[in-house]
Amino acid sequence: MDTAFELRDHTADVAVAAEGATLEAVFGALGDGLAAAQCDSIPETGERFAFSITAESPEALLFDYLDELIYERDVRSVLPVGNEVRIDPEEWQLDASARGVPLDGIEAREVKAVTYSEMRLEEVEGGWEAYVVLDV
Repeated sequence: MDTAFELRDHTADVAVAAEGATLEAVFGALGDGLAAAQCDSIPETGERFAFSITAESPEALLFDYLDELIYERDVRSVLPVGNEVRIDPEEWQLDASARGVPLDGIEAREVKAVTYSEMRLEEVEGGWEAYVVLDV
């Protein structure tokens, strides 16, 4: 299964659906979907940064991961793109990195928050699928 994401309309919000061969691939695709929900054209600028998160379940880890990307956007004034993720499923610890594209060089829409509304993360034949609604 190839890694992919798709933006979907969702009433006043936007949703991101993703699939991938691994849990890490799906998380990374959702991170890239979050970036695509904010910006139509992403330049090749910016430097990589890293962060880690630990949570009590895969769904909580997904929520916290996307929430951290929004936080990093606000604190660093960058759009996190090119998301790479490693997950330890025994501890539900995530180590991630992203390339931070400076916001002053792009036209970006604001995504306010990730929501638990309709969030879905499940293992399927051949990989993983996820669906997340973003508050815009």
